[in-house]
Amino acid sequence: MSLPRPSRLRRALLASMALTASALLAPVAYAADAWPAKPIQLVIPYPPGGSADLLGRPLAMQLQQQLGQPVVLEYKPGAGGTLASQYVARAKPDGYTVFMVLAAHAINDSLYPKLPYDTRKDFAPVSLVANLPMVVAASGKLPAKNIHELIQAAKAAPGKLTFGSAGNGNTGHLAAEYFSSIAGVKMTHVPYKGSAGVVNAMLAGDIDLTFDSISTSMPHIRGGRMHALAVTSPQRSALAPEVPTVQEQGMAGFDVTGWYALIAPAGTPPEITQRLSREIAAALRQPQLQSQLAAGGYEPVGSTPEALQAHIEREITRWAAVVKSTGARVD
Repeated sequence: MSLPRPSRLRRALLASMALTASALLAPVAYAADAWPAKPIQLVIPYPPGGSADLLGRPLAMQLQQQLGQPVVLEYKPGAGGTLASQYVARAKPDGYTVFMVLAAHAINDSLYPKLPYDTRKDFAPVSLVANLPMVVAASGKLPAKNIHELIQAAKAAPGKLTFGSAGNGNTGHLAAEYFSSIAGVKMTHVPYKGSAGVVNAMLAGDIDLTFDSISTSMPHIRGGRMHALAVTSPQRSALAPEVPTVQEQGMAGFDVTGWYALIAPAGTPPEITQRLSREIAAALRQPQLQSQLAAGGYEPVGSTPEALQAHIEREITRWAAVVKSTGARVD
């Protein structure tokens, strides 16, 4: 017994449904295949002249050579990076807005009582780009030459020593709070708008010290206008091998290493984030870019989106514990 053949109406209906589904899926596939077809905006959450800018500029130049489209830096400083984060969270997830985040992106999740975005849900990971040691630097007004002398000076005048950071929630802010908690000292936080503001305050003698990115402070340390007490990473920096770590000077386990990553708005097609991740890894293998980054003390990484997601989750958990234990707050 043969089965009845589908009616002409039914065949027409099935064909129409197939065409509709194909039309809905086609733009997504095309967008991913054709990307990039126009300039890409790379959002930087701090003003020009800081460590994110010093990394973002040469990286953008290399990426635009590889991608064949301009990569334009867009600076959106303010509120410890949360203004830029909010902007990116609300951007169209088409691969044309990407965001350079620092450790502050993970810190802000617990430091700010209420954020206008969800750190975990509103962004798509792309790549961990680089790590960068921090340096504990003293201005000319602070005679301490090492961590032991810094602790002595802080204990002798509780709350009198001032430390500058690139803004509330910045890695330097929390690094100093973490250090103070472990050392049992109290220092006063003075936030600035970016690393350039901190450096200028240090050179003017307006503040005593800073936990700053080695890329922005080292030129002035080399020039003798600041002096380095320590680096905050577990190992000495290749940029300043003569400067001992905080751990070497008696504070076992102290490790605050700055990191830089690219993320995109949630919903960005995985084909695009994976492609961009591969392009970043390829860029970081270029000898000219490697040389530029090494001159600033950056340690290139280049990771998969999945590895970055795991890294951010660990950092959120880690810094939440630091914020709780130190009682750190935004000023």
